[in-house]
Amino acid sequence: MTTTQDRTNRIEAAAPDPAPLASSGPLIADPGPLGLGAFAMTTFVLSVFNANIVHVAALESVVLPLALFYGGTVQLLAGIWEFRKNNTFGALAFCSFGAFWLSFAAYVKFVAPTLPAASAHEATGVFLLSWAIFTAYMLIASVKTTAAVAAVFLFLDLTFIFLAIGNLGNHTNLIHVGGWLGLITAVVAWYASAAGVINSTWRRTVLPVHPMA
Repeated sequence: MTTTQDRTNRIEAAAPDPAPLASSGPLIADPGPLGLGAFAMTTFVLSVFNANIVHVAALESVVLPLALFYGGTVQLLAGIWEFRKNNTFGALAFCSFGAFWLSFAAYVKFVAPTLPAASAHEATGVFLLSWAIFTAYMLIASVKTTAAVAAVFLFLDLTFIFLAIGNLGNHTNLIHVGGWLGLITAVVAWYASAAGVINSTWRRTVLPVHPMA
């Protein structure tokens, strides 16, 4: 005779294993070092010109391919992968700054040449000011990540502020200061990127980033 308990046992045995349903899917690599590396290199190249280290303005177009493909597209992809890793901060940062570089390339190539020469600097200043505001609240959020990442956002925000003020007022010296701050930002971002990939592959802390959470 089949009892109620026997029927219950058979139903439970036939039920699918809930473990696969709880799985979050295949693991993916950390996109952080990729996004930071893309951001660092593009920032470095542009900042060389903003700091007036290279004096030939016509050579500034060298940044456009980097802005389109590495700083823009690759960083945008890194942000999408951060969404996959459930990292809101990384997703917002990389997607936003990937879009920054893409929009910067479009602005320089298609928009800036059409603006009145006497006031084009004001449009550039407003563009940079809006990114300074965004970076300011991302700086607040970065305080709960690592000291390395927080340093990137601190120097980046200072970079945007000096570049925005310099362009709005057409103050060349302030733009040069913003360029030097951009170079510092690039070096710190490269450090954070290097720490992410080196610490991961060596499976120990070689380059400390000092978690702050």
